[in-house]
Amino acid sequence: MSNNPVGWFEIYVQDLERAKRFYEAVFEVKLEQLNSPPEMKIELWAFPMVKDEKGITGALVKKEGVSSGGNSVLIYFTCTDCAFAAARAAASGGKIMQEKKSIGQYGFISLVVDTEGNMIGLHSME
Repeated sequence: MSNNPVGWFEIYVQDLERAKRFYEAVFEVKLEQLNSPPEMKIELWAFPMVKDEKGITGALVKKEGVSSGGNSVLIYFTCTDCAFAAARAAASGGKIMQEKKSIGQYGFISLVVDTEGNMIGLHSME
């Protein structure tokens, strides 16, 4: 494989406005609506992306017949300090599942649950 293994992610939600408020507050960003054909019955709000930089982007997704939470995929978001992002998650209606923890030379992680029941990881080097 000559590229990074993940190229896009989707976080399925039930209440799109609530989820947007949560992610915009935790990561201090503005999500952008993506256009989809009406027959797809899907609404996507993408995280900001800087072309030609490391990492990937993805979107919050509300799709008829697809529920949130309970999946077994864990996405880690890069943060300046995962403890601060975790605190913003808790203040925005989420829940801290694991406080900031050292992973040695690889930095620090924290785990939080969003307002839709999805667990996400937070990673930082400080």
